[in-house]
Amino acid sequence: MQNDFFPSEKLTVIRDLLAEAKHIVILTHMSPDGDAMGSALGMQHYLSGLYSISECNERSVRVIVPNTYPDFLAWMPGAEQVLIYDEHTEDADRLIREADLIICTDFNEPKRIGLAGERMLENACKKIVIDHHILCRSDADWHAQTVLLSYPESPSASELVYRLIRSLGGTLDLSAATAIYTGMMTDTGNFSFNSNHPEMYEILADLVRVGVDKDAVYNAVFNAHTADRMRLVGYCLYRKMRILPERHAALICLSRKELYRFRFQKGDAEGIVNMPLQIKDVYYSCFMREDKIEPHERERAGEAKTKVKISFRSQGDRPVNGFAHDWFAGGGHANAAGGEFFGSVDEAAACFMSHYLDYFNEE
Repeated sequence: MQNDFFPSEKLTVIRDLLAEAKHIVILTHMSPDGDAMGSALGMQHYLSGLYSISECNERSVRVIVPNTYPDFLAWMPGAEQVLIYDEHTEDADRLIREADLIICTDFNEPKRIGLAGERMLENACKKIVIDHHILCRSDADWHAQTVLLSYPESPSASELVYRLIRSLGGTLDLSAATAIYTGMMTDTGNFSFNSNHPEMYEILADLVRVGVDKDAVYNAVFNAHTADRMRLVGYCLYRKMRILPERHAALICLSRKELYRFRFQKGDAEGIVNMPLQIKDVYYSCFMREDKIEPHERERAGEAKTKVKISFRSQGDRPVNGFAHDWFAGGGHANAAGGEFFGSVDEAAACFMSHYLDYFNEE
């Protein structure tokens, strides 16, 4: 496996930062998914083991997420100790304020972590960013103040965390390996997209050698849904899926009223965007769902009363990240991207229909 993945000068800086830091906070993005949790917890387990070996009991490493994570990730080792900013704001603000090193995983824009991002920027301490999304020019000043490990070609932030740990000469315990494997698995749809990289499977083999039970991880993530979620999936496919044959695309839109009907919980929409791609001659898929506007989004929302969360998926040489960036304030990978829209789901769908012909290939 490639040993010079990261520049040596950055590794030197990171080694020094990790050796000197006493209070480390690890942050990841809003609505944390498997890769967010996997990269953050993988880094925490590694650092906790590193510092316990050094017998330095005065060190602390905490993971803070802006809001709650899905129930199907609650089994992950260390998840019960993750501090949820929305629920424990005072404690989270104190930890961010007192941190002498902040590590950001799976995001590169402070706005991706809401109010926690504002608190983070108020702390002048050193920061390390480990991410695989396309950089935004608007955050160039912030990136210049960080040790930036940004690799959009990487399938997941969790893989980058693995590479960083190994590049530092570190070892992985089972908890760290399980977290990293979970992140890699979920951000590639169980290795069904962005996963045609030989080195990825060398990493997976190493994680299994550490002791990861890949079958148990799959079962915990993909076979732990509620009956309401299954009914929601059926409703999406039977009632809500719209096929757009002129561009081999599918669109699914859900209002807040429809979500309420199926007692929607965080994580229930996971994977729905991938399902239309199982249809012959469907190469693009878009999933939209209405959501409430968070307090920190009020200014950006303007007069809108709701926002829409949007996911894109595609197959082959058919990028969707440009569409997400240009019209839905988002971005991501060529075959897996996301965005948002302030307004109703009907308005978001109208925007999609007005522009998708310019971005989706005919063949």
